[in-house]
Amino acid sequence: MSLEISEQHRKALAELGQFSLLDAIVGRRSRRFPVGGSIPDGPLAYESTEPSRSITEVERALIISVLAGVTGWNFGITRHPGYAPNVPNYPGSAGGRTFPSAAAFHTSQLFFTDDSGTYFFGSRDAAPQRELTAEPADIESWISSTADSYRQLSSDRLVLPREEPYMEGHNTWIANWPGSLLAFPVADLSEHLVANLNFFAANGYVIYDDVHDNPVPGIEKFSSLTHFDDPVPLSFVEQYTLAEASAELATATNTGVLLLQGLGLGGWTFDGLDRLSVLGASGDPKAPGLGFSYDTDDRWAFPNATGLEGVFETLVPPFVDSVADGVQKYYQRKFGPGGPGHPDTPGPWSDTPKVRSEYLPAQNLQELVTVQAEYIYKRFGKLPGTVPTVHVLMYLQAQNLDRGFYDHKFGPGAYLPSHTRHDEVWS
Repeated sequence: MSLEISEQHRKALAELGQFSLLDAIVGRRSRRFPVGGSIPDGPLAYESTEPSRSITEVERALIISVLAGVTGWNFGITRHPGYAPNVPNYPGSAGGRTFPSAAAFHTSQLFFTDDSGTYFFGSRDAAPQRELTAEPADIESWISSTADSYRQLSSDRLVLPREEPYMEGHNTWIANWPGSLLAFPVADLSEHLVANLNFFAANGYVIYDDVHDNPVPGIEKFSSLTHFDDPVPLSFVEQYTLAEASAELATATNTGVLLLQGLGLGGWTFDGLDRLSVLGASGDPKAPGLGFSYDTDDRWAFPNATGLEGVFETLVPPFVDSVADGVQKYYQRKFGPGGPGHPDTPGPWSDTPKVRSEYLPAQNLQELVTVQAEYIYKRFGKLPGTVPTVHVLMYLQAQNLDRGFYDHKFGPGAYLPSHTRHDEVWS
């Protein structure tokens, strides 16, 4: 999707570059009322006098770039004394994005929707658009590269009924409102768990099924591991996986909220949308969402989303023939061409081929990871076994702010000077 940047928007981008990070942090608030909005009752009742309107394509490209854009090469994990002289092989991606990921696993991808449709922005394995230099960032090229990478999934805004249980009651009046941009990263917990199994295996640990109070069958083959007699509970590893991924999703959207302050847009970050309704894995035809595949099982309280064919494919069937194939796919991402453990992949170091060739090899790790992942999938019917395979939590909504509402219902200082000047600068 080619991005056209007018001279006015070039000036706006230059002005934005002077906005203080501290001003963004101190001035951050959830400003939910947009142009075209309506609150029908209560002490904050108000009807906007302006029609809904979308943010500009340049603003959208900048927000998506800040949420999940590629910003250079990942610096990796520098050292572990237990691996020396090898380098820890934790990273799953050679590229670095705008937000951190636990041990550089990078298992999330970004979806977004607005009045023009629903889109996917896959950036986790993308190489930087140019080598890192001492020159200031070329924001125009960066956001243009982002816009070129959008993949439109539908010409319609994401269908999500504005009522409970599809969204929490306090969001029904405004979430996914006409004119707004709704963006959200989605994490692949099947891959994040496999990455954690690799992490613990590399550190000499196996897992123990504390849910059923039994060891993983066949695990005795790996009894030479340093911490074999001190196994890690499966429930802990899976809670750890969920928490790490949640932090990744929240950090990405919070970075976007800080940008909104400088742009002078309204919006906020929140978690009040039903996960399965957004993914389209609830089984309810009223909430087709993104159309993810899903499984059901009497052992589970909820359906389990597994992925979106050709867009967001996890490490479990139907996207692989077996969990063993899924684990192989993970190691191929890590050590194959373009991966962080492949010597031909460019990078940030003065001798990148040497650093990459010294990654701790997958030898002896992949077999253990496969044994444990296959056990979990067989025992629980999914991977991970106790938390979802696909996780979505935090959402960023960006919209044109109706300052009239804040002038009538708030005291002075309810919005920033950037909001006052927004239409003049960006329209």
